[in-house]
Amino acid sequence: MLIQGVSGDPIVYLNGVFGPLSEAKISVLDRGFIFGDGVYEVVPIYHGKPFRMAQHLARLERSLAKIHIQQPMTKVQWEGLVNDLVAKAPDNTCMVYIQISRGVAKRDHGYPVPAVTPTVFAMVSPMLLPTAAQREKGVRLVSIRDERWLHCDIKSVSLLGNVLAKQAAVDAGVDEVVQFRDGNLTEGATCNIWVVQDGKVIAPLKNNLVLEGIRYGLFEELCAEVGIPFELRVVSEAETRSADELMMSSATREVLPVAELDGKPVGSGKPGPVYQKLRAAYDARIAALA
Repeated sequence: MLIQGVSGDPIVYLNGVFGPLSEAKISVLDRGFIFGDGVYEVVPIYHGKPFRMAQHLARLERSLAKIHIQQPMTKVQWEGLVNDLVAKAPDNTCMVYIQISRGVAKRDHGYPVPAVTPTVFAMVSPMLLPTAAQREKGVRLVSIRDERWLHCDIKSVSLLGNVLAKQAAVDAGVDEVVQFRDGNLTEGATCNIWVVQDGKVIAPLKNNLVLEGIRYGLFEELCAEVGIPFELRVVSEAETRSADELMMSSATREVLPVAELDGKPVGSGKPGPVYQKLRAAYDARIAALA
């Protein structure tokens, strides 16, 4: 079975069994398929080693708790599963995708009673790292109104709002979007957005309007290491548009400078000094895994 964009027939994990992707099957009544009733997590792998695994598993635990799905594995079991999948992967720099749905039951909006067994799926995919041009010249973004739901802190598989936001970037021929809700910055379609003003890194508060990227904690650590002030607070659209620097971050795109927003240069239109310091510190963390 050929799947568009997927090379070969990689080994995946589904409900306790490892096997080829082409043979992995779930019921059409799985609530993840019917309702998007599930959560997911993506763990980046460098040199065969998970990057910030504890933080990713903690976020997975939070997402499960918020939608009342019982944790199907212990921390040690998750770590073992990730390592087993990486061992079967052709490349030791990759990403592990984990998805848990509520399970299979009659189609009914309410939770099934008694609870059914969650569906657990995991696979390894290639990690398309930022290009040299993106790192050295920056990326282009456009702004849109944030029209998603009010539980963005849950890493839910119900991603239609993010899909529509990302398509807005695709349609505009740029790399990403910056979303604003009620005049304030939230995030991108698939990333967090960081504002730099007067040498300080500023990001939106960790609340229900933003998915707390694992880089939230990482950037706070890196800023402390290299002596950059760091602050979480409400960030207005006006502040975002007048920023000295903008950055975007995610598990797969790491940290990238934003050179242009809505066709206008951000700051000098080139990667700024704060980005350069954070990029170097970020690269050192990755190199330490080798």
